[in-house]
Amino acid sequence: MSAAASARVAPAAPGSVAAGLGALGYGVAALGNLYQAVPDAVWPGCVPAAWEAGIRYFDVAPHYGLGLAEERLGAALAGLPRDEFVVSTKVGRVLEPNPDYAGETDIQNLFDVPATRRRVLDYSRDGVLRSLEGSLERLGLDRIDLLLVHDPDDHVEEALAGAFPALDELKSQGVIGAYGAGMNQSAALTRFVRETDLDVVMLAGRYTLLDQSGAADLLPAALERGVAVIAAAVFNSGLLATDRPSASGRFDYGTVPAPVLARAERMADVASRHGVRLPELAAQFPLRHPAVSTVVLGAATPEQISANAALLGTPVPDVVWAELEGEGLLEAIL
Repeated sequence: MSAAASARVAPAAPGSVAAGLGALGYGVAALGNLYQAVPDAVWPGCVPAAWEAGIRYFDVAPHYGLGLAEERLGAALAGLPRDEFVVSTKVGRVLEPNPDYAGETDIQNLFDVPATRRRVLDYSRDGVLRSLEGSLERLGLDRIDLLLVHDPDDHVEEALAGAFPALDELKSQGVIGAYGAGMNQSAALTRFVRETDLDVVMLAGRYTLLDQSGAADLLPAALERGVAVIAAAVFNSGLLATDRPSASGRFDYGTVPAPVLARAERMADVASRHGVRLPELAAQFPLRHPAVSTVVLGAATPEQISANAALLGTPVPDVVWAELEGEGLLEAIL
C-alpha cells in the first residue's frame, strides 16, 4: 500500500469495520456519470488507479447513475482479490424499470444517463431486500461488506421500523458484513447511533472545514457507542477542492454564499503561509477527530484519484491547525 493512502493523521475509530476501511476511500458516484458522462476511454482506469494508490474501500449506491455506477464498479473489481477490498452500497431507493421512458436523461437528478430506470423510495424490510438483490446483481458480488441506509430524512420512523431490523438480520446471516446509514445531516444519524446497533455512519458535508455541525451531536455519540464515522463530501461540493476558492464554485450543491467564500479564502491564506494547500486541509481535517475513521473522496478520472490520494501523503503540521483555531476559523477538537 502506498504511503499516501496508508498515511494516518488520526487514530482509527473503534471496531474492526473501521480498520478495514482505511483512512481513504473512493466514492464512485462519478462512475454513474455525475454531472456529465465519463468517457468509455476514461472510467475503466479509475478503480485501477485507486488500487495502485493503495485504496481498498469503494463506496457506491443504486442512486448513482440509476445503477450504472454499481455496474461499472463491479466490472472494475471483477479481477481483483475479493478479500482485499471493501464495498459499501446503499438501500432506500429501489430501482425499477421506468414505464414512462421516452428518451430523456436523468440529469435532473444530476446524472447524465438514460432514464430507463426510476427510483422508488422504500425503507421497509421488503425494500431493503429488493434493493440489496439488485445491487448484488449489478456489482457481480455474492456479499456486501457494508450496507448503508441512504438519506432517510423524511422516513426516519420507517427506517427504524423496517430497514434497520432487516439489516441486523442480514448481518447475522452473513449476507452483509456490517450496516449503518449515510446522510447529509447529523441529527437523524445521532438518533440511529443511539437507537440501533449499527456499525458505521457516513456523514456528508457536516464535518468539514466549513461545517463542523456534526461535532455537536453525532461524533460524541459515535465515540460513546463505538461506531465508526466516515466523512464524505469534505470539499463541500467543490469549494475546498482547489488551492484558491472561487465564487464560481459550488458549495453544498449550490452557489457560494459570500461569508462562506470569505472564510474559505482566509483558510487558504493560512495554509499558503505554511506551504500547505487548502485541499490537504479539507481532506485531513476530519481524520483529526477520534470518531472519524475514514474520508471518502470522489473522482472522475485516474489523475484525480492519484491527486486525492496524495492529499493524505504528508500530515498537515499542528501549527496550521492551531493558527486556524486561533483565528476562529475552526473549533477546537474536544
